[in-house]
Amino acid sequence: MQRVEAQIKRLIDECNYDEVTRLFSILKGGKRLRAKLILKIAPEHKDAPLLAAIVELIHAASLLHDDVIDDAMTRRGEASVNATDGSKTAVMLGDILYSKAFTELVAFDKEVAQTIAASVTALSKGEMMDVKMAQSFNGDEKRYLDMLYLKTATLIEAAAKASALLSGKNAKKHALYGRNLGLSFQIIDDILDITADEKILGKPAMNDYVEGKCTLPYIYLYKALDETDKAKLLDLHAKKPTPEELHWMQTKMKEHKTVEKSFKLAQKLSDEAKAAMSEDEDLVNILDTMIKRSY
Repeated sequence: MQRVEAQIKRLIDECNYDEVTRLFSILKGGKRLRAKLILKIAPEHKDAPLLAAIVELIHAASLLHDDVIDDAMTRRGEASVNATDGSKTAVMLGDILYSKAFTELVAFDKEVAQTIAASVTALSKGEMMDVKMAQSFNGDEKRYLDMLYLKTATLIEAAAKASALLSGKNAKKHALYGRNLGLSFQIIDDILDITADEKILGKPAMNDYVEGKCTLPYIYLYKALDETDKAKLLDLHAKKPTPEELHWMQTKMKEHKTVEKSFKLAQKLSDEAKAAMSEDEDLVNILDTMIKRSY
């Protein structure tokens, strides 16, 4: 990962603007999941660290834009750029990171470059879908999973596929692995929004629903409720619940085991990815570690 961080630093330095360097320095790096995946799949390829750095810049840019769209004041437990320097600066920094990433990406093989570029179009479309869906309650599981694939899984899928192309490995199998890893990773995040301690989350529990996001546990809950309780759940959508209303939702989720049902889908997707990569112990271990985050 030191090679990746060195490449990221080089790319930021090449922007040749102190304000970009300052703002990027306060961003939390996060798990670097996409970069680690690229290095696991193409560990010997000389261009793997650069590809990983490009993908991480793209991911950072998408998060900067997300924070503006969501009016988020924190990111990974720290003040967001949106909060400290304003939404205009956050958008412009995101644009700089995107454009710098694409400037470097064009030097790669055409199929590798197209794989990453297409995923950026998809994740932008997914973000737009997410914003649209938050305007009203969504009880359609397929619609939600389609959005989740575009917004979250597509860049992880692209990272896995592109690094497989770099190293001459089976691109189709690695793409399936990345897709399912991305989907199951986000489903676990959805579960943690409900089950994790507020101190760990860095935000109030069940905040997704307050923001209008109908994640799988809420979709499954809606399907399980009677008409009276369905109406109550709909009435609470995109509102800050009282402690009593929060307790009611938590109780109903436990009663109908909607968190467990969501976890079961994440486990199914993870198992499919494991089957595709059964001979690669490192990639299987990534899935195991990801699944264990929920409990």
